[in-house]
Parts: sequence; structure tokens; C-alpha cells
Amino acid sequence: MTTHPLTWTELEALTDFEIDTVNGPTNAQARLRLFGQNESDVRVTLYRDNHAWCPYCQKVWLWLEEKQIPYRIKKVTMFCYGTKESWYKRKVPSGMLPALELDGRMITESDDILMALEQVFGPNVFGMNDSKVLPLRQLERLLFRAWCGWLCYPTRSQGQDQRNKEQFIGVVRKVEEALGRTPGPYFLEEFSTADVVFTPYVERMNASLYYYKGYSMREENPGLSAWFDAMESRPTYRGTQSDFHTHVHDLPPQMGGCYENGEPQARINQKRVDNGPWTGLPDVKYPEPENSRAEALQRVIKHRTNIIKVNPADDQLFDEALRCALTYMMTGEISTPPSGSDVALRYLRDRINVPRDLSIYAAKRLREALEETAALVGDRQGSPIPVQHRRDQDPVNFAS
Repeated sequence: MTTHPLTWTELEALTDFEIDTVNGPTNAQARLRLFGQNESDVRVTLYRDNHAWCPYCQKVWLWLEEKQIPYRIKKVTMFCYGTKESWYKRKVPSGMLPALELDGRMITESDDILMALEQVFGPNVFGMNDSKVLPLRQLERLLFRAWCGWLCYPTRSQGQDQRNKEQFIGVVRKVEEALGRTPGPYFLEEFSTADVVFTPYVERMNASLYYYKGYSMREENPGLSAWFDAMESRPTYRGTQSDFHTHVHDLPPQMGGCYENGEPQARINQKRVDNGPWTGLPDVKYPEPENSRAEALQRVIKHRTNIIKVNPADDQLFDEALRCALTYMMTGEISTPPSGSDVALRYLRDRINVPRDLSIYAAKRLREALEETAALVGDRQGSPIPVQHRRDQDPVNFAS
């Protein structure tokens, strides 16, 4: 039995989700973070990308959140999804991200930024140049190079791909050994700068290798599995954490390409990441919050005008289809969307961004509702996600 979809007014009555972006948990929507302090205490401005895709931005963002340094956030367009703002080019002629303004001084390069912050606010347990941290920083770069060697270059044979895989796994063994040298799950005795340094790219490795190579970094390495579990116990990390779908499709234009190996397991993983089910993927393991659906609904309602505007379908058709999906997500009641709306619903499904738009579980619930509603009327997919750029995600479309 199908029902009529709820109106926007009726949907609004189903969510009271809100967060304190200034003093509450780490979140991607904040423009100011105070941690209970006064705005007059702010000495830092972080310039990071609109979409929370930049790994080096995540590194600085996570460090500031862990240290609870009051700071402002100004968001900038990355080259791969839009035109760099002229005001930012005047501040940072190279346009590179992240950048940080500390007491009026502009600093670029994420490592230099962290070292400058340490000089003023102290280290995050151990400093960037601490004798315990330096070899781990070198190991992280070694892991990064091995990952790029496997992911970012086309191979002419399965043998060559296997050799690249073996080289990467050899470095992963060294990472496992490093994690095994401490009694806890972190790289040193407790969470520290070393974990901040590893976080951005290990998260992206976990996603991209699962999708393009059929290799589950988190599931096949007990030390890294325990490290991910420990990281996910931290609200700071949860607020910056992305999901597999976001990463595997934002990485190709940033990395210059990501190359699949055609392995059967990779094909299975790709289908699951793209089409679901998304529950149970090894991109998150902490318990789902009770308000994940309410969060997803609140975020859609807040941005619904622009969501409808940028969708390639007719506005009225997509408005109804979207309300059908949201009705199903919140009530479990099936509302059959208009004929032809399967493409429109899957276009949105494929362009949900974590954590820019909403947290990881909320995104999974929204994708699930969009897919199951689209399946009621057809199996057509939305326009393919670009791989040379992501201009389909141009933030100008959502500028207030």
C-alpha cells in the first residue's frame, strides 16, 4: 500500500535536530569554534576547503579540535570543483590549502602550520619534531608513496598490479609493527600528533583501496582496525570523518586518477559503495546515533531549495520524489514517486557529501531512502560522476 508523501511542513515537524556549531561537537558546518571561551580569545583563522575533501586541511582541523584552540573558519573553493576566490588569491597567491592566519601572520603547508601552532599553544602531547614522532612522520610518507604507486598509475598487467600491492602491504606491515610497539591502540602511548598526521591519508587509503583494488585495509590489519576503532571513539575525529562513497569519488581529480584492477572483489565492493547497502561497510564501526535520520531530514530541509534547483530534473517532479524518499526515511511508509524520478533521486544519492553535508550515519540513511524510493519506479542511474573534475559540486550553487 502506498501513501501520499508528507508535505514539507509535515516533514519539518518530524525533526528537531540541531547542534551548537560554535561550542558543541566537532562539525563541518562551523564558521567559529570557541570551546566555551570568548570570541575575543580567537587568534587563529583556518582557511580550508568548502567540501572537507582536502586531507591536509583535515590534519590541521583535527589538531585544532583536539587542542580546543578557539578559531575562525573561512571556506575556500578547491580547484577541482570550482573557481578559486579572488579574495583568497590576494591572501595566498598560490591558492593552496590549507592556510592559517595566526596573530595576523599567514602560514601555508600543513606541517609548517602545526609547528607554528605548537610554538604558541604547545604540542599535542608530542610535538612534530619530537624524537618519537619524526620516524612515524617518515613512515606515514613512505605509506603515502606506496599507496600512490598502487592506486594512481595504470598497470599493463595483473602481475604489475600485484607487485604494487605487495610493495604497499610491505609498508603496511611496518605500520602494524609501529602500532604493536605500544600497549594501546594509538601510535604512541596515547593519542598524539602522530595520530593526527596519519589520519587523513589512512582514511582515504581505507576507502580507495576497498573500492578500486578490492583490498580492505581496516579489515585485514588488526593494528589498523584497533586504531580506527580508537579514533572513532573521539568526537573530534567523528566530526571530520568521511565515508567511502565521498572519498572514492572526490579523490580521482585530486590525485590525477585512481585506477581499478578489475578484481572480482573490487567489482563487488564498487557496486556496494555506489548502490548500497551502505550499512556495514568498513568505513565506520561506532554505534549509530539514534538521531541520524532526524539529522538527515534537518539538513535536507535546510538546503532543499538549492538541492531542487541544481538537480537536473523538473523542479516539481523532484520536489515530490524527494518528499517521498524523506517520508519513507522517517516513517517507513512507502510513497511511490513520479514516473521518471529515479534518475533525479539517484543524482542526489551520488552527491551527498560527508562530512560537509551531514555525518556518516545520517548520509547512509539518506542514501538508503533515496535508493529504495528510486527503485520503485526504475533502475536508471543519474549522470556519471566526473573523474577529471567535480564541477558538479561547485559551491557557488549553494552560496547564501
